[in-house]
Amino acid sequence: MRPITYSRAPDTDTAIAAVSSDPTSDFLAGGTTEVDLLRQNVLTPRRLVDINDLPLTGIEATPAGGLRIGSLARMSEVAAAPVVRERFPVIAQALELGASAQLRNMASMGGNLLQRVRCSYFRDAESPCNKREPGTGCSAIEGFSRGHAVLGTSEHCIATHPSDVAVALMALDATVHTQGAEGERSYAIDDFFLLPGNTPHREHPMAHGELITAIEVPAAPVARKSLYLKVRDRESYEFALASVAVALSLVDDTVADVRVALGGVATKPWRARRAEDFLIGAVAERVNFEQAARVELIEARPTAMNAFKVELARRAIVRALETLAGNGSPA
Repeated sequence: MRPITYSRAPDTDTAIAAVSSDPTSDFLAGGTTEVDLLRQNVLTPRRLVDINDLPLTGIEATPAGGLRIGSLARMSEVAAAPVVRERFPVIAQALELGASAQLRNMASMGGNLLQRVRCSYFRDAESPCNKREPGTGCSAIEGFSRGHAVLGTSEHCIATHPSDVAVALMALDATVHTQGAEGERSYAIDDFFLLPGNTPHREHPMAHGELITAIEVPAAPVARKSLYLKVRDRESYEFALASVAVALSLVDDTVADVRVALGGVATKPWRARRAEDFLIGAVAERVNFEQAARVELIEARPTAMNAFKVELARRAIVRALETLAGNGSPA
């Protein structure tokens, strides 16, 4: 057993100072990922700083019609909040499909965004893995890769990002607010998640000891008509093979506004901007939805084992758009 020091921070400044000053320390919130990785010897901190007493649990509408979520708000609380269900149903759906009820009651929103990849090579603590030990190689590229990414990959990593709600937040142009030793910062969510490139061990731009304090979603009338579609091997408590967050606004059967983001198929929550650009001004019909999906997946780089994900993602996009347009079913 490795000894681990535990302390409970009374306020945000104390928590940040404690972790920033010690490179072997980590924050502890819900612990639903941290504790698993500690047990597997994937993470090896010598100190855990419990932040659950910090006043970062609010869920409130902003004056402009958006949403501000404290980083320590639990997934279940956010999914059940009336303002979320009314204005941003895609967020509530992604949260409810993202984990079991027990985990949703424990897991924090900030922790969900920071959860580590589910690649078995990363989590076995033995196989070469550039995320865990930079420069050792990526075992998945020549190994078992059925669940891995087809978009945003590099020769150094093909692991998928596991979060569901991050996909919905990506579609809605959320902002992640943080506080660290150098003060407060804000990141557009597309910048908050980094592609693996040559540095797959760097998943976020934050410094050590920088703490997520809130997630802000801007007002988006299009989000009132939105959904999250998740395709997985089993119905209960499973990570996505492919998922899609979609919001759609039509005027006379023509697409006036649309947001699309993909999960389960990319190394980060993937904003489908090519599909969006194709759809704006197009008639809301299957042939256009199919073409938009093809355009988005044109740069997919699958392995032999996960090539099926390309077609699966295309079909998920089409089904979600048809459902919102009123000529399809989410089932």
